[in-house]
Amino acid sequence: MRKFLLAAAMLGAASAARAADMPDFLRGGFTDGIAAAKVNWQGYYVGAQGGYGSSDENFSGATNGMTAAILANTLIDATLGVSQWGLNLGKDSARSSGFGGFAGYNSQWDDVVVGVEASYLHGAFGGSSSASEDRIFGPLSDNNYHNINSSASAAISISDMATLRARAAYAYGIFLPYLFGGVALGDADITRSVAVVDKYSPVSVPYGACFVAESCFTPSSTLVQHGHLIYGYSGGLGVDINLIGGLFMRAEWEYIRFTDTIDTTVNTVRAGLGYKF
Repeated sequence: MRKFLLAAAMLGAASAARAADMPDFLRGGFTDGIAAAKVNWQGYYVGAQGGYGSSDENFSGATNGMTAAILANTLIDATLGVSQWGLNLGKDSARSSGFGGFAGYNSQWDDVVVGVEASYLHGAFGGSSSASEDRIFGPLSDNNYHNINSSASAAISISDMATLRARAAYAYGIFLPYLFGGVALGDADITRSVAVVDKYSPVSVPYGACFVAESCFTPSSTLVQHGHLIYGYSGGLGVDINLIGGLFMRAEWEYIRFTDTIDTTVNTVRAGLGYKF
């Protein structure tokens, strides 16, 4: 019996020694190694990124007051309230891609990482909408029949977007998942137009082009803003993954809302490559 116990003890010691000599991934240490890996995220970093996403515009109210301005002191507005017809420009959505870069600074306390970052994306985000309404009235106090068409349109094109964010992250091995929020700036071209065509005649006739039998009143207005600076806010989440040394890759989702004449939201998913110094 003693010989059997001695043999068992020797076999157990030999097995433990062999297991100690085996590679980490054969001893179940591969995933443990990832979790235990310590990455120094402290310091400055820069990177390049590309993105793809959608922009959603709400054009309601984009041309408010413009029709009233061109119809001030006119019979058709005083009598028929043309400027109050409430043309619904509605909403629009479009998808686009972009490219840009980012730069920031991390401060690290154990596994907690906080920092500030500036992110930039160049692309072609935006949309447009238009609406019109046609009505016939007659005769009015001027003894004329009126065929009135009121129309409006608006468009926005955002070529550049930049956000300044505060980040909060938690380091888990080679992974750095993070949340962020901040302010957003954009460079936009905005166009808004309204027009009214009032064809009037003393007799009720088919209304086509302006013939001798009828006259036309065609006020219009167009406002164009090139390189207009728009403001808003941003938020999102992402993860940085350390590759080797200071090199890391990034995957991110960002939400931006611009609250200007045309209410615009931009949602993008981004992939990037950066280097921490």
